[in-house]
Amino acid sequence: MPTERLSGPQKAAILLFSLGEDMASTIVKQLGEEEIKKIGGSISKLSSVSPKIVETILSEFQEASSTQLPIQIGQEGGSKFMKTVVSKAIDGQKAQNLLEEIQEEGKWNLFQKIRKLDHKTVSNFIRSEHPQTIAIILIHLDSSQSSAILEEFPPALQTEVIRRIAELENIPPGIVEEIDQVLQEEIVTIKGFEGQKKGGVRLAAEILNQMEGAAEGNILKEIEDQKQGLAEEIRKLMFIFEDLLQVNDQSVVAILKEVNNETLMMAMKTASEELKEKIFKNMSERAAQMLKEDLDVMGPARLKDVEAAQQSILKVAKKLESEGKIVLMGTGKEEVFV
Repeated sequence: MPTERLSGPQKAAILLFSLGEDMASTIVKQLGEEEIKKIGGSISKLSSVSPKIVETILSEFQEASSTQLPIQIGQEGGSKFMKTVVSKAIDGQKAQNLLEEIQEEGKWNLFQKIRKLDHKTVSNFIRSEHPQTIAIILIHLDSSQSSAILEEFPPALQTEVIRRIAELENIPPGIVEEIDQVLQEEIVTIKGFEGQKKGGVRLAAEILNQMEGAAEGNILKEIEDQKQGLAEEIRKLMFIFEDLLQVNDQSVVAILKEVNNETLMMAMKTASEELKEKIFKNMSERAAQMLKEDLDVMGPARLKDVEAAQQSILKVAKKLESEGKIVLMGTGKEEVFV
């Protein structure tokens, strides 16, 4: 394992381990809590460190290596070492709290890293692995993420992986640990791997959905003038009031139950005839007739107020979707964001 692949906290952990508990405790006293947590979390991921790596790391810290034997760390040894060091450096309950956080930090592994990546990145990362390895990885993820990853594979590989998942019962701990260690070295080479995704088309669409209609339209028009393809990608992921046409009747009924008449009437001021008919269809005959009459006699309304009413209804829809009570899926859309 070249030292270039080691993170700063891992190098610091190796240095502390090589110095021994007493000297390490003296150093730890000078560190902040976040630094201690990172080092403590890193030490449990190390198993055996060669003399050459120890020497290189000590050299980086301007220290000379005095050992010619590998430092045997391991999860149990690393945890015991950090417990002693932290207990000597920090008093009482504060030390205990910090050790508990270090324990959680140490659980950060391959599967947790994969959960932070989008499904296409993961599928490209693992598709060349043995089907049994892929199966073991997928069973450690949420079923929704596993299915999205699986859909990116060729049909033959999909079948093979599902078959192996179905046949998996007890997995020897050593197998999982081996997969974890081997693939963790590779995952850091993924272009753009930074843990949780921060931006992207999906987030842009979600942000635009929270803006007033006029501002949203202007921004999209500007983007379209510069990059038409990008604007189209954003539009595909946006959910606007007219997209209620694509929502099933049962979901429309659920939405209408949560919206008051004044908001609904204002929102429908600029709705298409098709959308109006869909809404009327999902109301009682009496309620629909009353709404039609109110719309007929309704005077001019500010566009800003109409758009605010529409956004209010869309927020209700998104809330119901997040609670699993309705499905918002427009034709040709990967997912819907409000």
